[in-house]
Amino acid sequence: MTDVETPLPPVFARRDGFDPLPELERLRDERPVTKVDHHWGVETWLVTRYDDVRMILGDHKRFTSAPPPYFATADGEDGVEGTGWFIVYNPPAHTRLRRMLAAEFTKRRLARLEPRIEETVAAHLDEMERGGRSGHGAELVSQFALRLPMVVICELFGVSLESRTELLPLSSKFTDFSLPVEERRAASERAGAIMVEFVREQRANPGEGMLGMLIREHGDDLTDRELAGVADLMVQAGYETTMSMLSLGTLVLLRHPEHVPLLFAGERERDQVVEELLRYLSITHNLFPRVAQEDVTISGQLVRAGELLMCSPPLANRDERLGKDLDRFDPGRDPSGHLAFGHGIHHCIGAPLARLELQMALPALFRRFPGLRLAVPFEDIAWRPNANFYGLDALPVAW
Repeated sequence: MTDVETPLPPVFARRDGFDPLPELERLRDERPVTKVDHHWGVETWLVTRYDDVRMILGDHKRFTSAPPPYFATADGEDGVEGTGWFIVYNPPAHTRLRRMLAAEFTKRRLARLEPRIEETVAAHLDEMERGGRSGHGAELVSQFALRLPMVVICELFGVSLESRTELLPLSSKFTDFSLPVEERRAASERAGAIMVEFVREQRANPGEGMLGMLIREHGDDLTDRELAGVADLMVQAGYETTMSMLSLGTLVLLRHPEHVPLLFAGERERDQVVEELLRYLSITHNLFPRVAQEDVTISGQLVRAGELLMCSPPLANRDERLGKDLDRFDPGRDPSGHLAFGHGIHHCIGAPLARLELQMALPALFRRFPGLRLAVPFEDIAWRPNANFYGLDALPVAW
């Protein structure tokens, strides 16, 4: 099991399992808007009910975006809006930058990536299979779940192999909240510096990736730091989240093998499995904070103007107000309306890509290894409870 030296604050929804912590589920029922001490060292309101979370995320005028206190902002007048991390921008700056990217993440445009995703999946499964012939099985996180999304998102942006090799551990540090704030900030700054260097190379010779496209079409409107921030954000978000979903999704299906045939029954059934995994796992413990712009009462609790609110997708997505028996994994239910990708203007722009990778990778994995099984007892699985994106440190498997 994974040991953490200091107790985690209550905003981390899970620990060593699929279900939210019982004390947080009780808060959702009894005190759905609760002030907690966060790992940033500040007080924030933790919002846990589905209707409240959806309302806050959907009202960007009353609840504006805010960076976490450890966020490395630009020096000078640009501040947060000079970083390129449009996830913490507000309109009109957010609208301007998101619009530049949105067309590249439509389902139709992403279809061109399918051959490369299929090729990458097959290559990593081949490697797993060769290693498994020795009788040692494989470690799914490092050999499959980690590699696929890193290759896909970096190739989409045109990030070099050398850059992504260094970015990978930096991304893991930035989202690991067991580390000191200074170490996380240093990792973020180093990742940003790598991306700035890469942007300058692309300015001189724009490639065919999304970064090259941004330079050709919007280069005069974006600074090097802003371009680097966009790429850094998309690489970190696109890699960490999909990595966690692939490994945790595999583990869920190994625990519920009766649902594996649905991956091969047809596109509709396969997509239902993926969508239910997204809801059931809701790997983002908490979304970036919002700031109340006026005094507002939420589920009976007065929140003052200027106070921070954190929304919890794992708790909201299991709220009985969304549906019945949501602690049970059931691909047969209608999963529409879940908040795994957020809601409102900050709904995850990479959601179509994440769905595509899961829809292609999970069937390929279970088709290649129909006898896939855990190589260790479930109780010995190494979880990552101290990262913002819930996941696994390792998943030993055999077949």
